[in-house]
Amino acid sequence: MNAERTKGRVFLVGAGPGDPKLITLRGLEAIRKADVVVYDRLASPKLLRHMRPDAEKVFVGKLPDKHMMKQEDINRLLVDLAAQGKTVTRLKGGDPSVFGRVGEEAEALADAGADFEIIPGVTSAIAVPAYAGIPVTHRDFTSSFSIVTGHEYPNKTYNGVDWDHLAKASGTLVFLMGVANIDNITTELITGGMKPDTPVALIRWGTWMEQRTLTGTLSDIAAKVKESGFTSPAVIIVGKVVKLRQKISWFEKKPLFGRRILVTRARAQASGLVDAIDDLGGDAVECPVIRTQTVTQPAAREALYGALSRIEQFDWVLFTSVNGVDHFFQACMEMGIDIRRMHGARIGAVGPKTGDALRTRGLMPDFMPASYRGEALAESLPETLASGQRVLLARAEIAGEDLPRILRERGMSVTDAGVYETVLSDEGAEEAIELLREGRIHAVTFTSSSTVRNLFEALRKHGVEQPLDLLKGVAVFCIGPVTAGTVKESGLHITAVAEDATVDSLLRAMVQSFNGGETPLEFS
Repeated sequence: MNAERTKGRVFLVGAGPGDPKLITLRGLEAIRKADVVVYDRLASPKLLRHMRPDAEKVFVGKLPDKHMMKQEDINRLLVDLAAQGKTVTRLKGGDPSVFGRVGEEAEALADAGADFEIIPGVTSAIAVPAYAGIPVTHRDFTSSFSIVTGHEYPNKTYNGVDWDHLAKASGTLVFLMGVANIDNITTELITGGMKPDTPVALIRWGTWMEQRTLTGTLSDIAAKVKESGFTSPAVIIVGKVVKLRQKISWFEKKPLFGRRILVTRARAQASGLVDAIDDLGGDAVECPVIRTQTVTQPAAREALYGALSRIEQFDWVLFTSVNGVDHFFQACMEMGIDIRRMHGARIGAVGPKTGDALRTRGLMPDFMPASYRGEALAESLPETLASGQRVLLARAEIAGEDLPRILRERGMSVTDAGVYETVLSDEGAEEAIELLREGRIHAVTFTSSSTVRNLFEALRKHGVEQPLDLLKGVAVFCIGPVTAGTVKESGLHITAVAEDATVDSLLRAMVQSFNGGETPLEFS
């Protein structure tokens, strides 16, 4: 009879095969509500970013040659946490019911009287072959497949693998955790009657940026594994469907596949770039070294309030960035300024994203130049920006002088209102440093001079005495000539500068650089 129910609850969650976007909605919900997340090495670290800031994380991962924590200890940990009244999410790679030992954990919880729930995940047995262009079934080849453990539990009480039956099966065979036993697997299948020329594929770190695929036949794949040094974690697929890879492989053909890119932009503005890198097959590592906030210094706030309190007097209000738009409205709210007072002013927005940010607030820009640098800006200013008019610039507290200079040369009265300031952030710096030291960062992006200076400062703050040495060999991509100038001053070599001050242009520069100048259809 079960013990009295405890107050806590445990979610046994399948994290999927690696790609963090393959988590189920229910699984993501469990991560977000957990007091404690217990996870292993096959669950993407990016999923942990969805945890509550006050939640605890416990790593119980296992390596093929080293168990960080015995299964019995994991079971006891889950029971103890539940007994403490905790909401616990046990995050397991793939689907927890497919060789994930979820049954053992659930039994332990049930015996202890703990509430638990099993949340299925996308199994690597199906997803990993799919990411390599190998569907496990295809009506021209097979209508069935079998999932087999690649290594066997010591002292097991169930019968071993029926190799003769597997060898005679007409369906696809998928072996999980079997790289170390590839010799035995291929030998047993051939001995059981499977043809030596049967196609075989091994997919390492499937759905991750490090995904690698090795193909061969039953007769030669073991030798290829040994020769190439192919190691776990990997999925083994045996069957005719492997032939489809040559035609429908898709993930490894993405233009940024295999590239891990450090994104230094402020988190609030980085989502578009991060998502685009992901869509193009790369892995974006977020290290937002800048954070923007509405100006805080008393003198700066007083000057801003002075400008906003007479906002109805301006003929134009010009915005140079999305940050300027966001913090302008934030400042108006904080200072009690009714935005309707600027009804007589015309609106200017530099760049399409800035224009979009204004439109979401119901303001339609009267003009929208693509650049605010030098002659390019002077040529794009409309005739309606005329001598004698009063202009309010809503932008960073510290910003370039081109725009106010050009406006004043036209005879306008310019009030340069610093609505926001940029401060150092070192969020994600430790992860970035570890990846850089391991040589696993292939590129870094800079979208402003602040991102350049602050990355160096964040690295030094975390004990890196020579940031240049750490960044040696990393491709550098940046937006705009001013940012490029700061990069050069830092001593870094620039790989490419985006032609336009847009995320698309930055992506185009990266894709062309990594693909020998070729541009994929997305950018044609």
